[in-house]
Amino acid sequence: MASKRLFQSVAEQIATLIDEGAYPPGTRLPGERELAEKLGVSRVTIREAEIALQAVGRLEIKTGSGVYVSEKKPAPGELLPKASAFEVTEARLLVESEAAALAAHNITDEAIGRLEKLIDQMRHGSEDEANEADEQFHQTIAEASNNSAMVHTVKSLWRMREELPEVKATYAAVCVHDAESRTEEHKAVFDALKARDPAGARAAMREHFHRLIESMLDATEKLALAEVQQRASESRERFAGVAKIV
Repeated sequence: MASKRLFQSVAEQIATLIDEGAYPPGTRLPGERELAEKLGVSRVTIREAEIALQAVGRLEIKTGSGVYVSEKKPAPGELLPKASAFEVTEARLLVESEAAALAAHNITDEAIGRLEKLIDQMRHGSEDEANEADEQFHQTIAEASNNSAMVHTVKSLWRMREELPEVKATYAAVCVHDAESRTEEHKAVFDALKARDPAGARAAMREHFHRLIESMLDATEKLALAEVQQRASESRERFAGVAKIV
């Protein structure tokens, strides 16, 4: 995959325009079509760039109203770092494996019961319900570690998973096709926690993320191909427009 996807480059161009005063704080950005023509990209790319800028607090997307430049820059603690799906997953592997080991020492019967219900929801619920259960499963384990720093870190990593567009897209490409494997991996973590087995919980969580990284390698290749196809389509449209003018 290219080192920088197209929407990221466009997001930087929009941010520069904001910093230079073209779009002052509180003002509404031009529509997708106008920005797409101005920057020579598709409306889809503009939309992805705006979502990325919203994730870092530069824009506010108001449904039915438009996209606005944030009144103030977010505080440093509110900013999300630029990170790839692989970086986020690597961090999750390191942090959540140890969280699971700690949780095995401290987890209550009540938390075990909650985890069991969440696995059932992952297995039998809709896609949205399964994703919600997935998040709650990992949060419950972090909370069972009885370590507030661990809880905060896991929540921050999940926020990066959901709010960084490239990370979210990669996870979506993987999780849609491996729901059964994902559920069984969570069940293995659950079984180790229920047995109060720290080493087993750590190993099961690590195996879950190792498999996820392998799946991401395949998904990333597909995303790279889609990006090339998108750029080719945009070039074709642009040159077709030039030909008509000539």
